[in-house]
Amino acid sequence: MSGPADADGLLAATLREEAGRVVASLTRRFDFDVAEEATQTALVEALVSWRADGPPDRPGAWLQRAAHRNALDLVRASGRRDALAQRAPAPAQSSTEPSSGTDDRLALLFGCCHPALAPEVRLGLTLRAVIGLTTAQIARAFLVPETTLAARITRAKKKIVASGITMAVPEGEALDERLDDVLTVVWVMFNEAYLSTTGTQDRDLAADAVWLADVVATSLPRHAEAWGLAALLRLQHARRDARFSADGTLVLLAEQDRSRWDRAEIARADDLLERAAKLRDPGRFQIQAAIAACHATASSWNETDWFQIATLYDLLLAHDPSSVVRLNRAVALSFLGPHQAATALTEIDALPDRERLEGYHLFHATRAALLRAVGRSDEAREADERALMLTGNEAEQRLLRHRLA
Repeated sequence: MSGPADADGLLAATLREEAGRVVASLTRRFDFDVAEEATQTALVEALVSWRADGPPDRPGAWLQRAAHRNALDLVRASGRRDALAQRAPAPAQSSTEPSSGTDDRLALLFGCCHPALAPEVRLGLTLRAVIGLTTAQIARAFLVPETTLAARITRAKKKIVASGITMAVPEGEALDERLDDVLTVVWVMFNEAYLSTTGTQDRDLAADAVWLADVVATSLPRHAEAWGLAALLRLQHARRDARFSADGTLVLLAEQDRSRWDRAEIARADDLLERAAKLRDPGRFQIQAAIAACHATASSWNETDWFQIATLYDLLLAHDPSSVVRLNRAVALSFLGPHQAATALTEIDALPDRERLEGYHLFHATRAALLRAVGRSDEAREADERALMLTGNEAEQRLLRHRLA
């Protein structure tokens, strides 16, 4: 007999594959707001029903029918488009055609990441419409009040309808211009999930991001940066089992048990990175993936090729001259020789937007490590205390408290 855990596992897998397809399918019959809301309701219905009675034989078709019924109810209840509600055809018995499904999800992703939408709402909208998370799951994972998140998403959906934003993959130069926005949303999604020790209880959001990056790359095989992001996320995700201690404390890369890294996933990422390199169109995600690959292939922390990593950071600055990249480059420089920590500390203290970085906890945590390396222990403690005060992440807080203790 199937239990709640089995139903939740199947639901998570089904949502990942089907939610975006269902929303895209309904958007062709109704407006995006109705399609997305109807699918959300169907997801909640599925969780309740499948936990009580077990999953159906064809969960994708079940979800499609439930969402279609909900869409008709929404349209009729609001008095909008009565004629459309009457003529909208019933959904097909299956919504699992691979070729059209991938295209539908990609089009939906580009719509949710449209530049007309505020950056802070693109992630939430993508998680709901494309990945199939409920508002409660997203709020729980990212520690945002559910009512606040719901209001943001509602405003975003209304703007999509009012502005006539289409769920379509742009072409030509427009695709090149907007692809970076899409990849950035997937990257942010992974990072937000990867740093969390709690998740949503029934979803591995980091794995969802890895899957979504693969969807984008396989749908746009001639775009090197899409392959670069897919490789980067796999390399990072390969270390997931070694990143936290038993009590939930974050384990830094230097102290991780490398025998717990997923070598098969690292090998797969290397293949993806090689595929990106063959397209001869370097970008920031490919270079970040190459840096991650340097760490992943080093047999130990002491065997890390810091010269190659520092060189890659120099290349990355040409694509992303942000202070965060400069901060990471300084860390790499600090391992090049016995006196390089002092040089790295001087560099980050001279960053042009130092005032803005005062509110960034990793700036202070990085300074603390460098200050400690040059023997300035009291200042290092002050920097760690500042970092602790600025971060709201429980795993990072535990790490910093351990340092301070």
